[in-house]
Amino acid sequence: MFKAIFTAALLTGLLGGVAISLVQELTTTPLIFQAEEYESADASYGQFKMASYILAHGEETHVAAGEEQWAPENGIERFAYTALANILLGVGFALLLTASYSMQSGKINGRTGVIWGMAGFAIFTLSPSLGLAPEIPGSMAAELAERQSWWLAAAASTALGLWLMIFRKGALFCTVGLIVIALPHAIGAPHLEEFGGLVPAELAGQFAAASIVTGAIFWVMLGWLSGSLYQRHTG
Repeated sequence: MFKAIFTAALLTGLLGGVAISLVQELTTTPLIFQAEEYESADASYGQFKMASYILAHGEETHVAAGEEQWAPENGIERFAYTALANILLGVGFALLLTASYSMQSGKINGRTGVIWGMAGFAIFTLSPSLGLAPEIPGSMAAELAERQSWWLAAAASTALGLWLMIFRKGALFCTVGLIVIALPHAIGAPHLEEFGGLVPAELAGQFAAASIVTGAIFWVMLGWLSGSLYQRHTG
């Protein structure tokens, strides 16, 4: 059984990761390139101001310029790193799906896999995005540790809430499940007092919407692939 779970998850992550990387090339990647242009323009303006100060005062400033961080070159190199990250992420999520299949008594196939995949989308993408929308480079955001903690709480509460609503019978469990799902959102996600950033709000909104839709496509593919491959390797 373990071999079947691992094989199905590995193939699912490989196929799903490559496929979603191709989808991202048409959806989120062009938006990221646009945002990086705004970041580059801001950095160039900062260097221009420093050069102007040196020319005007005849001396160097004491503010050290930060070292340029490494990043993959645009094109095939960047796509390769993106695909690798998506494959690793896909394998991890597929392991969660196939492990869940092994604990279910009903029949598993591609169709039921899609249902499980949409549950994963609700847990890991949709619910956290209601409080913390996907952020495009150059956006202002709260402290990373605070956002990560809230994201984990939102995902965990959604998973627990869905489990109570689906796998437990009775109106009481449904009510408790809804309360558990809503609790992190009632507390509120960490945000700055002011909104802003280097990129226009329209571009940030378009990126958030595209990221959520892309996430839905990713989870549907993972669900269908993992369900179909699991059925094949265990049937």
